Parts: sequence; structure tokens; C-alpha cells
Amino acid sequence: MSGDDGQDGNSAYGRKAFKRSRSHFADRITADGRDGWPVEPGRYRLVVSRACPWASRALISRRLLGLEDALSLAVADPVQDDRSWRFTLDPDGRDPVLGIRYLSEAYDRRETGYPGGVSVPAIVDVPSGQLVTNDFQQITLDLATEWTALHRAGAPDLYPQPLRDEIDEVMAGVYEDVNNGVYRAGFATGQEEYEAACAAVFRRLELLTPRLERRRYLVGDTITEADIRLFTTLVRFDAVYHGHFKCNRWKLTENPVLWAYARDLFQTPGFGDTVDFDHIKRHYYQVHTGINPTRIVPLGPDLSGWLTPHHRQELGGRPFGDGTPPGPVPAGEEVPAAGRP
Repeated sequence: MSGDDGQDGNSAYGRKAFKRSRSHFADRITADGRDGWPVEPGRYRLVVSRACPWASRALISRRLLGLEDALSLAVADPVQDDRSWRFTLDPDGRDPVLGIRYLSEAYDRRETGYPGGVSVPAIVDVPSGQLVTNDFQQITLDLATEWTALHRAGAPDLYPQPLRDEIDEVMAGVYEDVNNGVYRAGFATGQEEYEAACAAVFRRLELLTPRLERRRYLVGDTITEADIRLFTTLVRFDAVYHGHFKCNRWKLTENPVLWAYARDLFQTPGFGDTVDFDHIKRHYYQVHTGINPTRIVPLGPDLSGWLTPHHRQELGGRPFGDGTPPGPVPAGEEVPAAGRP
């Protein structure tokens, strides 16, 4: 299988333990352009799959920061073929801005014969058609800190300087045990390997539970990058990770604190309006044929609970700090009805 959500396309999960590869193209788009890629409105295109939790981080950040006009969006088909992410959702199967059928074409323009997998999120330089970066860990941090001149009025500070050490510490544990842990469990090829990964997932979630019982957000009293990173795994948990990846000690809906926390974020503008459950389920169940050879997509779970009251506002907190919520989803970027609760 060529490609998968996030970095899975260039990770090993055959006979070896699952190991996520480092991003090969780690150039940064910065205010001063020190890597040769200066922040410029309209110059770059963000390529995502709504199925992918790593790409979903970038989708949420872009919405919260109001970068829709500055950084255009391409959404790939959630079901790949042997050339990986493809633009079959667009007319004629081509991205209307880049003019390509496959994301791999932008990779090839950057490095001919690149041997690694084709991953999202990816940012492409529109004038040259070249991939700039697929560094999923750094992209959102740079959107928050390097693209500030193009942020909307009232944009939140998603990576506030005084809290960065604490945010980094929380995110490191969440990444190792939860974001990446569900993959280590799901792609495990031995019982001990699976049990260790699955135990780590739930151990970390159980450590986060009392923290979030007392406070509305992970760090400080506003939404930060840490919340975005935890949310993108939680929103997929019952739909795919519980069954498909065998992370089934309990469901998200069975943990009152985390379930309320996830619903609070889902109902916050910029989070739930980027989530497409149809894309999520079809990707995982139809692409991971080593785990699900029948490619049958389950009917459940019931999604209506995502819209029920969460009462998290009683804990206080200010979702956007001194800022304001993002505006409506831009025309053409709405999640289709099939993917919404």
C-alpha cells in the first residue's frame, strides 16, 4: 500500500514493529523566509485528507487562525490507489489550482524518484508545483507563530509563549501514547507488541482524565495546540480506533470526562466543522486491507451524541482567549452531509 493517513505511507508495519518515519521534507515557511519559503498570501496550497488525524490538525489551525484566504485548500479522496493520495473529488480528477491528479506529482517535482511514502498534510508551492513541507509536527506550529501577519482579526494564540514548555510536555506524552499509540496497537503483528501499545493508550488517557475533570482545556484556560492534537485522535476513537485498531478497553463515550471534553471542542467553531466521519471511516476500513481485508465499512457508531450538551462551560475558560470565534466555513469547504452527525 502506497501512502496512508499522515506519515503511515513511509512507515514500516509489516513484520517489524510499527515505526512512524520522520518527515523527509522539513523545510519551513517562515515570516523571514530563512528556508527560502517566505510567508506570502496565496502562494501556497495546503493538501489534506479529512480522514487523516495529522492533516486534521492543519485544517483546524487554518480555520481557527482565519488563514483560509491566505492558504488555499485541496482535499484528497479518502480512498487511495497504488499511487496514494489522489484528487478524484475534483472535476476531471485534477486539483483545480495545481493541475495534478496525484499528490505524488508535487513530491516528484521537488525530488525526482523520491523513495518514501506520499503523506499529508503537505504544503505545495503553487508557482513551481513543488512540495515545500510534509512536516506534520511543525506545520501547525508555524501557522500559529510564523503566519501571524495573515491571521484574522481576533485569531487565538494557539501556542502562547509563556505556556510553551508545558504545552510541549503535554503534547509529547499525547503523541507517543495516544496519537501514535493507536497506530502502534493497530499495526502490531505480535500479541506482546499490541498489548504494550494498547495499554499505553489507555494509561495516558486515564492520566489525562483527572486533569480535564478540573479544567476545561489541557494547558491554561484557552484552546491551544495541545487540545487540537488530542482532539484529532479522540474524534476518531469510537469510529475507527476502538474496533479497527483494537483499542477497545473502553469507548470514548464511556469516559464521561473525555467524552464531554471532546464534544465541547467538536461544537466549537473550527473543530467539528472540519470533521468528515464518512471520509474517516471509508479511509481506515477500505485502505488498511491488511487489517480489514473485506473492506467492509461498519454502519456505526451513532454520531448524534456529538451534538448533545457537554456542560464544560461550567469549568470556566475562554475558548479563544481575548479573540473571537472564526467565521462561517468558506463556500466550497463545507463537510458534506454524509460526513456530519
